[in-house]
Amino acid sequence: MNKQCGKPVTQIHLKPKMTVGELVGAMGKAGAYNGGALYRAAGIYEAMLRDKKTTKFFGLAGAMVPAGMGGIVSDLITRGHIDVLVSTGANLTHDIVEAIGCRHYHGSASCSDVELRHDEINRIYDVFLPNEAFEHFETFIQDVFSKLEPESKISISALLRHIGKSTKSGILHAAAKKEIPVYCPAVQDSMVGLQYWLFSQTNNVTIDAFADMPLLMDLCFSAKKAGALLVGGGVPKNFILQSMLMTPHGFNYAVQLTGDRPDLGGLSGATLDEARSWGKITEEAQAVTVYGDATITLPLLVAAVMERMHHD
Repeated sequence: MNKQCGKPVTQIHLKPKMTVGELVGAMGKAGAYNGGALYRAAGIYEAMLRDKKTTKFFGLAGAMVPAGMGGIVSDLITRGHIDVLVSTGANLTHDIVEAIGCRHYHGSASCSDVELRHDEINRIYDVFLPNEAFEHFETFIQDVFSKLEPESKISISALLRHIGKSTKSGILHAAAKKEIPVYCPAVQDSMVGLQYWLFSQTNNVTIDAFADMPLLMDLCFSAKKAGALLVGGGVPKNFILQSMLMTPHGFNYAVQLTGDRPDLGGLSGATLDEARSWGKITEEAQAVTVYGDATITLPLLVAAVMERMHHD
């Protein structure tokens, strides 16, 4: 056998009552394509969670909460598997919508969007959200904003903690309860931001976009090791990875779940190997990218690693 060949590919045999961990393990023995990458991701993510010296970052981009993935994130926070969360404002908006009792609904990507517009229903591929939910959201969030101290100046993370303390479920609630910082650098690019702008027209409370940086930099400088699980890309991915650039360190563990291509030059598809050239992750870092739909890869990854850690 040529010395360049590794272990033989093992054919997968499925069986009744097979666990997620067993399935991912079988995918690892097959070892091909993104099934093999998912198996390697499980090993890296498990090592990151088990390493007590590691500060664990989580990046949340894409419409994950409307797709039902928000519960995974809030559970990870509750279990102590996230130390720092960075999210898009849209995911946090939809998290609040769910937390106040409104729901996202199954829909169809082949329906008439003109008819949906007339029926006041917003579409996120095959998920529907009626305008009525945003009406409840506006009433709720304006009431929450009204309880901010007048003439004050706060950070984005403090604003999100204030919102989380006003809800009884969801990502922001879990983070506030566990005192986990939630950063949303582009919060104005969301309904939370638009509603805050509306509030600011008649109230003098200032959001300082740079007020979060001292605590974030303190976390980065004090971290003995750092690991990141990145769902999608965009602002959360860059905000997390660039956070170590001011320090002598880089990320020691990194797992990226994305459906974007690397050859188009966009950040969401950029490989983690590319991040080594910037010093965002270390030369020796354990890192892997899994290409595919994160509504498939995220539940499989988390469930497989939870199973491994539960059986210890």
